[in-house]
Amino acid sequence: MSGNPVVEPAETVGTLVSRSSTSERYIEQVEEFGAHNYHPLEVVVASGFGAWVTDVDGKRYLDCLAAYSAVNFGHGHPVLVDAAKAQLDRITLTSRAFHNDVLGPFLEGLATLAGKEMVLPMNTGAEAVESAIKVARAWGYRVKGVEHRAKIIVADGNFHGRTTTIISFSNDPDARADFGPYTPGFVSVPYGDAAALAAAMDEDVVAVLLEPIQGEAGIIVPPASYLQEVRRLTREHNVLFIADEIQSGLGRTGATFQCDNAGVIPDLYLLGKALGGGIVPVSAVVGDADVLGVLKAGQHGSTFGGNPLAAAVGLAVVGLLETGDYQRRAAELGTHLLSSLRALIGHGVVEVRGVGLWAGIDIDPALASGRQVCEALAARGVLAKDTHGSTIRLAPPIVVERSELDWAVEQLVAVLAEFGAE
Repeated sequence: MSGNPVVEPAETVGTLVSRSSTSERYIEQVEEFGAHNYHPLEVVVASGFGAWVTDVDGKRYLDCLAAYSAVNFGHGHPVLVDAAKAQLDRITLTSRAFHNDVLGPFLEGLATLAGKEMVLPMNTGAEAVESAIKVARAWGYRVKGVEHRAKIIVADGNFHGRTTTIISFSNDPDARADFGPYTPGFVSVPYGDAAALAAAMDEDVVAVLLEPIQGEAGIIVPPASYLQEVRRLTREHNVLFIADEIQSGLGRTGATFQCDNAGVIPDLYLLGKALGGGIVPVSAVVGDADVLGVLKAGQHGSTFGGNPLAAAVGLAVVGLLETGDYQRRAAELGTHLLSSLRALIGHGVVEVRGVGLWAGIDIDPALASGRQVCEALAARGVLAKDTHGSTIRLAPPIVVERSELDWAVEQLVAVLAEFGAE
């Protein structure tokens, strides 16, 4: 489906033994003029198609990160690129001061795909989360009748973005330290622990905000019954269930939403990343009118939210998902990938977690750090990213071929052997 050969000629597969003068120049520009809020691998990507990218020196890499699931449908997907190009020739921005002829079809298509009634379009994932927090508080005061300060229950190890409000309920010191004072109104409980969630419920709770699978934490998959218990408890206490599907949604886990795999329907879906097809930032809060309907004109908005270009690309993404082909592909390939990775447990790998084409791989810390493994993989032409020390994440585009996944696992095996795994 990606249309790229699996085994590239040796001279075209990236090596990070030394920077070329070309890549050196680009990296130095970023290091000199850019804020140091990222620590990227030293690969300078210039182009891409399908599951492969090419750097400024012409070396090719199998992209097994897909921009943290923003490129679920591969780089340069012709349907998405054509939709963007066609809209570029018409109009790209009107603001919400006026209607445009693309937003309506996008909102209806996404609402129908999610089985909901209304969509609040925004730009980034963090904006979707912030929007949902406002909606939940307004719903709590205007519908539920909470009289005191509204509380939202979140989970330890969460990652919902890095805005000031969101990092206020993070327990990641890198994201949180020195950015206070923090926004109140949040209670954190252990992820996957339904009893702890039940104990935290009181009359001021208006919502529970969770990732169905925790991504940044290392692809943490909760117990099988957890999301069903969350749904039961939220209904019992008249509390909104907000599912942050910004990374897990839109085909990544072998279903339209990971909540589908768990057999639950939240009150609000939070979507982003893949909704923009890897072309433009598009996010959304999706729910029914009895929840999203609490917002009135002037109470929330965004100049770029729902712009015609974003709506055109988002509508094309919805069209790709309507057939179910990408979801089925992710499920089938994911079963194969996770089986191959779990065979490495005890051979430099401590644990493998995942669903669909999304895997967290815990490297034996006595062997190497996650960063070291990712650097070695890049030298062999595979792009992945580390998190929390010894964990690496794989999230290849859904268009990846089975043989390409096998090749990537072979490179991981070789890397682990280089570090001394048996």
